[in-house]
Amino acid sequence: MRFYSVIKGLITALAVAAAAACVWLLWQYYEYAPRTPDGRVRADVVQVAPDVSGLVTQVFVHENQIVAPGEPLFEIDAERFAIARDLARATLAARQAALAHARRVHTRNQGLGELVSDEVLEESRTRVDELTALVAQDRADVDLAQLNLDRTRVVSTVHGKVTNFALQPGQYARAGQPVFALVDMTSFRVEGYFEETKLRRIQVGDPARITLMGQTGVIEGHVQGIAGGIEDSERRTGGSLLADVKPTFNWVRLAQRIPVRIALDTVPDHISLVIGQTASVAIDHQNRPADAAPTSAPGTAGTTGTGGASGADRPRQGDRPSPDSGPNSGLESGADADTDAAWKDARA
Repeated sequence: MRFYSVIKGLITALAVAAAAACVWLLWQYYEYAPRTPDGRVRADVVQVAPDVSGLVTQVFVHENQIVAPGEPLFEIDAERFAIARDLARATLAARQAALAHARRVHTRNQGLGELVSDEVLEESRTRVDELTALVAQDRADVDLAQLNLDRTRVVSTVHGKVTNFALQPGQYARAGQPVFALVDMTSFRVEGYFEETKLRRIQVGDPARITLMGQTGVIEGHVQGIAGGIEDSERRTGGSLLADVKPTFNWVRLAQRIPVRIALDTVPDHISLVIGQTASVAIDHQNRPADAAPTSAPGTAGTTGTGGASGADRPRQGDRPSPDSGPNSGLESGADADTDAAWKDARA
């Protein structure tokens, strides 16, 4: 009986040890492994707005349509802009005729010699200069009128998808005010919000595996970059432009979440990407490529770079400067003695 009791105790101890080891491994895995269920699908959104104001006469696209760069989206009434261009051209033609006449008069006055006073000759020369400047201005007016006429047709600037579309012929569109959105289909990416305790295991170039909520399949990608900062909710700028820090402290300190941008390498054909989708991101830091760039934060201990020093190289407060370093290293021994005396007085 005693033998069986020992066996039972040993089995129980082994089971408890195995359970504790599993719990510890799981805790290590979820605490330090670079993965997060808090990710979002992102893409660049172009807010389509006309450059000129007017009534919409034609609409060439519809909701959820895929458009190519340069493809027309809608058109604004161009009649008044065509009239403005013709008026500018007529003004330019009249001014050019006046300039030609002024040049002939000035040439004739120059040929008359002393029969024409210097005052009359100067007036004719000034008239030519004025009309030359006005002709240049009229040419610019013609170019501007033609540009406004060309801008009555709004075209796509990206390979995108029309969304939030409700534009109809007859509506009045104002210059600079968006009328619908265009999602750039070539700019899809995923932003995973990782706890700051996991950032030390993430480097630019690390492979990433992405799964979307409600969809099967895995999207392959890689780390493109880590955000340079997030908003500090404990601090704001006061009226005197000084930092206003809350006089409270949270004893429960939660790790901040930092956005990490994931570039998409391969997307399965059956997966359709939509801005705002929930994504889970796992970083395979153990199989990172050899050329992966380190992402150590500037200014941390042991980091070297332009304008910075490693933690071992930084001078500490109270350290005595070395007599063999610095701008005074080439002074004579008498100057060194004075420096030593001044240093001792300062330490005293």
